[in-house]
Amino acid sequence: MLLSRLDFRGFTGNRSELREALPRPADEQERAGETVAAIIAEVRARGDLALRDFTQKFDGVVLDELRVPASEVTAALDRIPAALQDALDIAHDRILAYHAYEAASAETDDFESAGITVTHLTRPVARAGCYAPGGRARYPSTVLMCAIPARVAGVEEVVLCVPPGPDGSVDDATLAAAAVAGVDEVYRVGGAQAIAAMAYGTESIAPVDVIVGPGNRYVAEAKRQVSGVVGVASAFAGPSEVVVIAGPDTPPELAAIDLVVQAEHGPDGLAWLITWSEEVADAVTAHVDRIVRASPRRGDLEATLGTGGYAVLVDGPKQAFKISNIVAPEHLEILTRDAASLLPLVWSAGAVFLGPSSPASVGDYLAGPNHVLPTNRTARFASALRVDDFRRHIHAVTVSDEGLAELGPHVVTLAETEGLPAHADSVRLRWPT
Repeated sequence: MLLSRLDFRGFTGNRSELREALPRPADEQERAGETVAAIIAEVRARGDLALRDFTQKFDGVVLDELRVPASEVTAALDRIPAALQDALDIAHDRILAYHAYEAASAETDDFESAGITVTHLTRPVARAGCYAPGGRARYPSTVLMCAIPARVAGVEEVVLCVPPGPDGSVDDATLAAAAVAGVDEVYRVGGAQAIAAMAYGTESIAPVDVIVGPGNRYVAEAKRQVSGVVGVASAFAGPSEVVVIAGPDTPPELAAIDLVVQAEHGPDGLAWLITWSEEVADAVTAHVDRIVRASPRRGDLEATLGTGGYAVLVDGPKQAFKISNIVAPEHLEILTRDAASLLPLVWSAGAVFLGPSSPASVGDYLAGPNHVLPTNRTARFASALRVDDFRRHIHAVTVSDEGLAELGPHVVTLAETEGLPAHADSVRLRWPT
């Protein structure tokens, strides 16, 4: 069986004990950290030469030019099938509509109180870097998910880095998505070296202000290391994760395929079934085994599920969500008929999908909200990529004479209490006479 069985029925420990009892993702950050640190140092020191060397080493491609010509990006629209073009356009419009709503609802009126007016300003970053994975699969949907909210935020320059294919090219679906979303520059550079290039700049790639997009553990570690040099959104989104919560009424074949969906993304992922029905656990496990045996990606699926696949038995829904909230998965599917009634039990998840008719795959492509989500338990404090990740918030304060007269004495008192006489004098010098 590919899903390791965990049985928490009758468990009476507290939250801390439960957290310790649950398996944790393999901690390879130290090894990855050393590798990524070396890559970043090389890119900072040697720029494009390092990018070409790493592209040859990791992708097996020798490149003369890193940037994909703008004409090639636009021409990809004519080379892709009409059905794909329609899908990109529909997904674009739906994602755009959602993020435009998000942007508008984030604006607030001026705050006024006691003679002080606070005006809320939002300012986009000047240049955003998007990363779309490649190699095992192509992800035009990720290009849309990263670039569209940047455009809605008002970012002037949006760039994309994506690993090249074996022949040194970037596939047409990815380039077409870049054209649809209005990406300004596309670079055929992947891995930790791409993150370093966007953070620090090279001869070909100007540095950015924010880096977004998912990737493997090396990409995630690179984002962690450059965080602070640039903004890094969505809590270092890494390998894909799902928790499926199933009850006695859950169709086992649906739970099984949704577990395999996330494992399909590649190594280091997580696919957990949590159920209070042993019959459902047995049926789902059997379905997963059958799906994997018949899949053309059987090797990848077996590797992912062999290290990150679990079928967890619990006493009931309350314990199921207690475990899920500790795992804090990227995707949480509640595949029960009464899914909406269980939503109040959710505290930590990147995105939630309610009911048997709501697979996470819809969220991956065109539900509207972003599919770039926090992983590795960072959903405890982080959220999906959103327009705000590309904007800064500034408050502008205006103080009237009346406001200063009313509040100034309190400022003086606090300043003197803290031993900051100039702070107090800055108010006294303005005191209305």
